Amino acid sequence: MSLSFFNTHTLAGRLEMIWAHGTYLAERGRRGYRIQLYDMGEFFAEVWSNPETNIIGLIRGLATKRALEPYTNHINLVDMMCW
Repeated sequence: MSLSFFNTHTLAGRLEMIWAHGTYLAERGRRGYRIQLYDMGEFFAEVWSNPETNIIGLIRGLATKRALEPYTNHINLVDMMCW
């Protein structure tokens, strides 16, 4: 799946694609939101939700590796390795 295909879908459609094809990587907080990061194969996706209501306000695909910098303290690469 490509990022451009992902971006053509509604919020609900993107969430379904994440549930079907995404691999959870990490979580962070910002401005009162819980932000979860998923590996989608060719790109990464963030799910922004309100932790008090669990309402999802934003789902976005990330095209650059620089967008992953906020997660560097939250991801343990050893846990991702298959030994």
